Formats: sequence, C-alpha cells, structure tokens
Amino acid sequence: MEKNEMVTVFKEIITEAFNEQRFDVLKKYFNPDYIEHQFGLKPTIQGLQEDIESLHRSFPDFNLTIEDTAAEGDMLWARMTARGTNTGGFMGPPNGKSFIGSVIDIIRFKDGMIVDHWGVPDRFAIIAQLGLLPGKP
Repeated sequence: MEKNEMVTVFKEIITEAFNEQRFDVLKKYFNPDYIEHQFGLKPTIQGLQEDIESLHRSFPDFNLTIEDTAAEGDMLWARMTARGTNTGGFMGPPNGKSFIGSVIDIIRFKDGMIVDHWGVPDRFAIIAQLGLLPGKP
C-alpha cells in the first residue's frame, strides 16, 4: 500500500468512525484478526466500535484532529489532538469540564487492511484538565 493511500485510509477512519460515529469504515479497513495494543481498548472491531461509542457518551462533542502523519513501509504514524467536554459522565458524574490532549497512533497495514494498532493518548493531561486527579480542582 502506498504512503498516500495509508494516510487517506487513516483520515477516513478518524473522520467517519471517531468523529461522526459511522462504523462501516471499521469493517472496511480493519482485518478481522487485527491486534489492538493500546491499554484498555477491546481487541475486536466490535469492541473498537463500543469504545468509540463510550467516548461519545462521556464526551458528546468528542473530536479528533489529525495534526501530522508519516508513513514508511507498512507503518503509519499520526499525531492528533483530541477534544471533548465531560457532559455525559466520565469516571464519575458529568462535570462540564473540557480537555484538549495529544494522541499518537501507530498503525501497521497488510494487504490494505489494518492489522496492528498502538495508541498513546496523553491520559494524564486529559484527566488533570477534567479535574479528576486527587487534590486538583
């Protein structure tokens, strides 16, 4: 798969699945046997959809913006900005606080399909901004 094709697929997944909750794109581009390496995420395509739906229940305005991408061989790296407001309840009742956080994704493709995913969200910054750390307002 060419570099530009990998970037195009990634943009489609972020836009459709993560930002618009249109999930057909997951079955289109994720190999049924893909391996999820991000801590806390479910290891199946259905599980990924459930995780995205859960994000949107907690943060109805959840959105990812792709800032940078790089591709080499069968790998794609992306830096994104995640945004959301806790109006649905996250680690407790809704508190109306918003966050802006960095996310790094690493994806391996095989035969045009995603077979591995590693995600590294800045969870500490996110929970700090949401006021969910002990002793933090």
